Amino acid sequence: MPSTLEMWRKFSPRPLGTRLFSWGVCLRAPYFRTVRPHIVRLEPGYCEVRSKKRRAVHNHIGTFHAIAACNVAEVAAGVLAEASVPATHRWIPVGMAVRYVAKASTDVVGVAELNPLPEPGDEPAEWVVPVRILDTSGEPVVTADITLRVSPKKKTAAAKS
Repeated sequence: MPSTLEMWRKFSPRPLGTRLFSWGVCLRAPYFRTVRPHIVRLEPGYCEVRSKKRRAVHNHIGTFHAIAACNVAEVAAGVLAEASVPATHRWIPVGMAVRYVAKASTDVVGVAELNPLPEPGDEPAEWVVPVRILDTSGEPVVTADITLRVSPKKKTAAAKS
């Protein structure tokens, strides 16, 4: 099965390729569909995701709901992890620290960036991925630090022999 990064490189240059890739991400993780993410840039250690402000993500005052912004952050960090963690390792989110900085009255962009990109080792490690959720003027509305546990994949009996 091709890696996430290989799929990105295959689809992103094509017409509607980033949309098809984003749709594929939502097929794999259906809850992400709640914010209709559009992944517009992906490379090891970096992911940029856009989400439109629409009624389904509004809060009671008509702005982008803070938890919907957290979902955008989780998409960005998760896709970054998929593109950055080698096939020899696995990852899982284990925590998220969030600050609601300002109201988001526009569409949002989630930027997850892990620089420098850590080298996964033989022992489990925690990677903290900072994510900024920005409004269309580039002002931060939510910041999140998402902690991922990265560990070597267990060897199967077939792989050991």
